[in-house]
Amino acid sequence: MLQFQPPGFGQRSVTTSLGTMVYYTPVTMPWAIAANNPVELPSLVFLHSLGGGSSAYEWSKVYPAFAASHRVLAPDLIGWGQSAHPVKDYQVDDYLTMLAEFIQQVAQPPVPVVASSLTAGLIIRLAIQQPELFQTLFLVGPSGLNDFGLDYGRGLAARVAGIPLLDRLIYTLGAANELAVRNFLQQFLFAEPNRISAELVAAYVASAQQPNAEYAALASLRGDLCFDLALYIAQLTVPTMIVWGEQSKFTGVKIGRQLAGLNPQAIKTFQPLSNVGVLPHLELPGVVVGLLQRYLRLSS
Repeated sequence: MLQFQPPGFGQRSVTTSLGTMVYYTPVTMPWAIAANNPVELPSLVFLHSLGGGSSAYEWSKVYPAFAASHRVLAPDLIGWGQSAHPVKDYQVDDYLTMLAEFIQQVAQPPVPVVASSLTAGLIIRLAIQQPELFQTLFLVGPSGLNDFGLDYGRGLAARVAGIPLLDRLIYTLGAANELAVRNFLQQFLFAEPNRISAELVAAYVASAQQPNAEYAALASLRGDLCFDLALYIAQLTVPTMIVWGEQSKFTGVKIGRQLAGLNPQAIKTFQPLSNVGVLPHLELPGVVVGLLQRYLRLSS
């Protein structure tokens, strides 16, 4: 996955209780300060969502804008990208553990964290459990996918993905090839298909085809990692900004507003973005860069 990283970014790794986690960070020119004196810069963590083909690439059009001023840290989470892919049934606690271990070992907390979708929902839960790890949160479409009593696991995709043997075939045909990835991006993640580049598709395919990648992906598809974020979000105390694509097809902007409304003390800003879907940071990265720059400046 290193081939999809921006110029000057290299691959490093850290050992977690679930295996080796690979992350990407500035190591060479043009990021001389970040590469040579990383401890002199504040850390900034970018966390990708959980879905077939996900990896740190998801934020790669945003984090170069911060490499001169921050020690950017963008991991492939365990089970995704080039990190370890243990053969197991992944659960919520697995992700809470790996996220906490990564921040504690690599990021020099408290640290600002940027995250999206289900991972952003998990980060809210971790920030409730261990608020000392976080300085501030910038979250895109945070969700537990079962929010306000919705039951993702009752959907057809989740039920079919729970059928032994058939689940592997579904993954191979529906997620681990170029045609399937492009179709998924067009139909479910992007508002404008013309924003889907050949590089983007190749990066998702490369991640989806890693050995044992199906275990984490199928856990996500089955709904094993889902929960009702509405039951937790009112307990959040870390200052937070939420960005939401108005054309998001998994969790609509109305649910986003409802979630934000449960905790106006911590969630200072709710920013909807028109004409983008689940991943505005891939569809309109320049807009997300601007919002994040402003938020970090106001939060400092």
